[in-house]
Amino acid sequence: MSTIPLGPVLDTAHAPGDGARVVEPKTPALLLTNHHHLCPGCGEPLAIRAIAEAIEDLGLVDTAVCALGIGCYTSFGSTVDIDLVQCLHGRAPSVATGVKRMLPDATVFTLQGDGDMVNEGLQEVLHTAARGESLTAVLVNNGVFGETGGHMTATSVLGQRTKNTIEGRDAEYHGYPILIGDLIAQLEGAAYVARGSVHNAGAVARTTKMVRRAFETQRRREGFSFVEILTMCPTGWFIPTGEGPDYLASTLGEVHIMGELKADGQIRTTEELHAENVRKAAELEAQLARGGLED
Repeated sequence: MSTIPLGPVLDTAHAPGDGARVVEPKTPALLLTNHHHLCPGCGEPLAIRAIAEAIEDLGLVDTAVCALGIGCYTSFGSTVDIDLVQCLHGRAPSVATGVKRMLPDATVFTLQGDGDMVNEGLQEVLHTAARGESLTAVLVNNGVFGETGGHMTATSVLGQRTKNTIEGRDAEYHGYPILIGDLIAQLEGAAYVARGSVHNAGAVARTTKMVRRAFETQRRREGFSFVEILTMCPTGWFIPTGEGPDYLASTLGEVHIMGELKADGQIRTTEELHAENVRKAAELEAQLARGGLED
């Protein structure tokens, strides 16, 4: 049984009564172009769009400053109309700290990959969270060093095939994956911690809400906020492009469970999120077995 949170189920037995219509702009105004150089099937453009939409929706365009890490996503610095500072590997949280302390009214956030944040700069993000810096860190996690060809990172899950774990990550030889969200959630200075995904439309919508809530946490000066976004990397995973979303759900998504790890002062572990998602999936299946969704 999948442990991925399910979105609303639509009745497809009958055609909708209304014709199709555009309900909102297709492209956020902050995106300067829809074109990018990333591989087909990459999930990072969806994550970037979620961030841009959250910034626009909250009216933070004029105050947003990004401390940008180094990875495949770095090129978005030239395609998104947001002020940014380019950082060395792993150092984005410390740079963002300096920006926030100089510009306390700015909406400061980092954008890093799992290799940049969890391998090369783990101490940076942990110390920033422990200090309760009023900024937001965003992690795009695909479980590989995508920019350098698909090597294992600290978040790669057991059994995952990468360029230097051809037979799959082995716990005895390579160690266990780091669940970075769980670590940050335990720190007193962290006010909001969540883990989302972009493997389907429902996940993208939930992730965008998480990013919004993280920025709202920062605006209220409640402390450090963190959103991890699981993204597809078919090239680094050595799989066909079209299999990326399902592969994410069945590998990274089964270990890095999606949901809010810390919100409103309540901490939930990944294990607790897993149990909650299993329960919700069972309830949904039971409702469908009885003939439809209940109000």
